[in-house]
Amino acid sequence: MEHCFRPRRSALYVPGCNQHYLDRARTLPADAVILDLGDPILVASKIESRNNVVAAVKQGGYGSREVILRVNNLDSIWGHDDIKAVANIGADAILFPNMESAEHVHTALKLLDEAGGSHMPIMVMIESPIAVLNAKEIAAASDRIVCMMMATSDLTSQLHARVTHEQSAILTALSMVILAARAYGRCVVDGITSDFKNMHSFEYACRLGRDMGFDGKTLVHPAQIAYSNDAYTPKSSEVKDARTIIQALKEANENGLGTVVVNDKLVEHHHVKAAQRLLKLHDMIAELEEEFI
Repeated sequence: MEHCFRPRRSALYVPGCNQHYLDRARTLPADAVILDLGDPILVASKIESRNNVVAAVKQGGYGSREVILRVNNLDSIWGHDDIKAVANIGADAILFPNMESAEHVHTALKLLDEAGGSHMPIMVMIESPIAVLNAKEIAAASDRIVCMMMATSDLTSQLHARVTHEQSAILTALSMVILAARAYGRCVVDGITSDFKNMHSFEYACRLGRDMGFDGKTLVHPAQIAYSNDAYTPKSSEVKDARTIIQALKEANENGLGTVVVNDKLVEHHHVKAAQRLLKLHDMIAELEEEFI
């Protein structure tokens, strides 16, 4: 889908119960804002949060940032009403929590369609062991899925694991979801780092996620945006190398060769496809960041 490929280096959760945060999100250099109606919102504030978010999206002002709405669990007393309220108000995507099977995805889409949101792309949260094990069927459930988002904090708790700097307890799970997402052409975004004052650990997590193949990271605090954006932005040397690779293989093909050596590395067609994707992402980020200046 046309919505699938876009910068998602930083996706900031914004609680719907806080009007100041909803307003401030319009000024922050995050690629995406997740206006949140879900678990972090106190029961007493659920309805108020929904009303705030609906009003905020209708008011607009988020520019080219991707505006994502996270609804409550479908089996909660708020989930269905959330969908009815947000299905057709102008957001870019609806984020469904606790998706654990293809059936869950189909149910979410049915409810969204019935609420007038048949045009809406969706995102799915992977936050439990069974969801990780079913990541392939979830990713394959619908082409309206534009992104799979990890809920690493929930997953770690359900695994009875400990949070470590290296994220060793969840590396296998992360890789399984990345594989499923890429197999079906979905974007995939890493989970939060809740210790938002430990920037050393956060920066490491960003670069680890980037090297694993994630497109970006979900965030809980504006102070994390710059680190995540930096980690997931192609460096000038990478952009230069990408252009060199594309040109070198083009010239090699014209001379009857299927491969070429660039910077002492063998270059084949799949390297060119990756280079083209990097350059496209670079251009999209540059266009987006012009708006933040």
